[in-house]
Amino acid sequence: MGDIGFSESRKMETGISGVFLQPLAIIPAEGGPVLHMLRSGYALMPEAGAQFGEIYFSQVDTGAVKAWKLHKRQNQLFAVPMGKILIVLYDGRSCSPSCGQKAVLELGRPDAYFLLSIPACIWYGFAGISAGPALICNYASVAHDPEEAERLPPDSPLIPYSWQTGLKL
Repeated sequence: MGDIGFSESRKMETGISGVFLQPLAIIPAEGGPVLHMLRSGYALMPEAGAQFGEIYFSQVDTGAVKAWKLHKRQNQLFAVPMGKILIVLYDGRSCSPSCGQKAVLELGRPDAYFLLSIPACIWYGFAGISAGPALICNYASVAHDPEEAERLPPDSPLIPYSWQTGLKL
């Protein structure tokens, strides 16, 4: 998906209010490609003066499910430069026009290298679906604070998604 000619300002809807995807550049280089994540002019680039918490990486092993999590204040930008994940987002915000909707997306290389915006108060979970580990790079607007997040088990009846069915285990 990513190449030098893509539109840096293009963002795509996901069906959940406030959640967007943007194609990212993959620039061929001797010895291995250069992979963009954030750059001025990107549609999903945080505005100047926006809150910055941290950038971190999360490894997701093949078949591992990390679900469910919701941040009360934190906005996030995810990119998967190595491997591939299945990510499921669920809008439980009662005041949202997409309340009750879910989005199921694949992120990662080689064919789904995108930047994904996840606003606060969206439930999400993900699973490793590549032959080897996947690596998520997360730009978070709030530094890690365990009191700021909520968690549910992967099989929570509050979110209408079955990891067992979705991953065809």
